[in-house]
Parts: sequence; structure tokens; C-alpha cells
Amino acid sequence: MRRDISAEIERFPIAGSFRISRGTKTEAEVVTCTISDGEAIGRGECVPYSRYGESLDLVKAAIESIAPAIRDGADRESLLKLLPAGAARNAVDCALWDLEAKMSGRRVQDIICSARQQALTTAMTISLGEPDEMAQNARNNAFRPLLKVKVGTEDDRSRIRAVAEAAPESRIILDANEGWTPDNIVDHLAVAAQHRIALIEQPLPQGADDILRTIAHPVPICADESVHGADDLDKLVGLYDAVNIKLDKTGGLTAAIDLRDRARGHGFAIMVGCMVGTSLAMAPAVLLAQDADFVDLDGPLLLARDRSPALRYTDSLVSPPEAELWG
Repeated sequence: MRRDISAEIERFPIAGSFRISRGTKTEAEVVTCTISDGEAIGRGECVPYSRYGESLDLVKAAIESIAPAIRDGADRESLLKLLPAGAARNAVDCALWDLEAKMSGRRVQDIICSARQQALTTAMTISLGEPDEMAQNARNNAFRPLLKVKVGTEDDRSRIRAVAEAAPESRIILDANEGWTPDNIVDHLAVAAQHRIALIEQPLPQGADDILRTIAHPVPICADESVHGADDLDKLVGLYDAVNIKLDKTGGLTAAIDLRDRARGHGFAIMVGCMVGTSLAMAPAVLLAQDADFVDLDGPLLLARDRSPALRYTDSLVSPPEAELWG
């Protein structure tokens, strides 16, 4: 049966702004992929990331470039060879999962989850800012069990102290987005340990993180930009304690499942994270994260407007997707 594929650029306003060490954004810019067989429709969403050389137009064009293969019946396994890991493949892969579920009447969660699906506690992100501003934001969210705090400046000691004191009952993840250096990382790690930080994401730039092999890890360190797929794992052993799996990096749920399972085999803790996107992008990740050690799927909580239908968030709990949304 003939299948058609299309890609659409969409924008969703962020509530306020979202700032990390690389810059500030005020809207989520996503590419939505739709695949139809004439009866059922599958959808997937991705968030192109300039850090990896992606743009909205390039990702849209990449999706459209494989239209002949999709029409001829390309499946998720063949997709792994049609497109490289990244945002475009993610959108197509998730759309294929969704289409298969709708055609078969069998939910994706029943295929990939070994136990009953449950609501998960997600981190809530505190954007980078001055210490007082970040402390106030943390104080406003101190009722949440898990916070993810953006850092990544030459001196984050005051920021770490400020947010830890403002949310004393919350577990805290620090995300430096490659912003620390060999000259300040040991000091930052020591301050983080003093303030019971639970995890630190990607403190050093990808490819410039060898020092992690020789310094103490008083707080577990998680690879983000340094891990995209399962082939990256061997070189991360001894450098990192955990890996952050994002569908936009792995190029979809299919590759993400492989990365998760093989990372467990290497002894890494698992974090499932996201870019700033809508509920459509989070839905497959919620299923992937059912047994994760850390969950960071707060993208829709950062938006002024989400899709409809949307995932159900109750404070920091995110429930598995309903069939009307995805899968």
C-alpha cells in the first residue's frame, strides 16, 4: 500500500524565555513529520539543534528526501540506513511507530515496555541567569522533587549555592552544556558535592573531556553532547557515570532503545532527556524512560501553548501518552 510522507515547520511560544550557556530562545521550533497510508496517520516531532549543524529547513528537506523510499515501504530498520542519527530520522522513526500502532491496533507501550506503564517524575528546568534570579526561580519550584539547573559559566559557585539553598528538599541536576573548563571543573564539582547535587550533565566540551578520567567524581557525571548512539559508549567508559538519551540525538525511538539497553550493559546510569518541544516529541520518550534513573521531559511545561491533545502533567508527574496523541 502506498504511503505518503510530509514535513511541516511549526513554532510554539515559550513561557518567558529559556536560557542556557549557548544562548536564549523564546519559542520552540519543531519539525513535524506525518506519514499516511490512506487510512491511518502517524506523526513524529523533532527539534533541530544548531549545535549539531541542524536547521529547520535542512531537517525538513532531509525528511522529504526519503519520500520515494517511504512510498516503497521503507520500515524503521531500513530507516537506520536511509538517514543519519539526528532530528530528521527521529521525526520519521516516531511517525512510523505511531503509524504501525494505528494500523495494528497495538499500542507502542505494549511492545517496548516490560511492565505496566506509570507516571514519571520529571525534572523542571531552571534557566541560566544571575544567582538571585535563579534562586527565586528555584524557590518558586521548590515543591518539585527534581530540578534541572542550567549553569556553564566561568564561576557557577554562587549559582549552585543559591539554587540549593532555595530548594532544600529537591534533588538537583546541574547542566553545564559544555561550559566548564579543566581549570574550574574540580572546584565546581567540590561545590556541587557540598550542596548535595545529584548529577552533573556534560560539564566539558565533547572531545575535550579526557580530564574526567583522572579527576574524582564526587558527584556522578552524565554525558549528553558526548553520546549520540550506542557506538559512542565504549569511549565513554571511565569518563562518565551516566548517559543522557535524547531521541533527537539517537535519531528516533528505535535507536534509543538500543542505546539504553547497551548503556545498561556497560554499567551506565540512564537519563532520558529532551529538547524544548511539545507533547508529541515527549510521548515516545516517556515510554523509553519507564525504567530510567533520571527523567527530564519537561519541554511542554516550558511552553506558553502546547499541542492538543497533550500529555497529562500533574505538577512534576507526566503520564504515558493516550492513543489520540501518539502510539
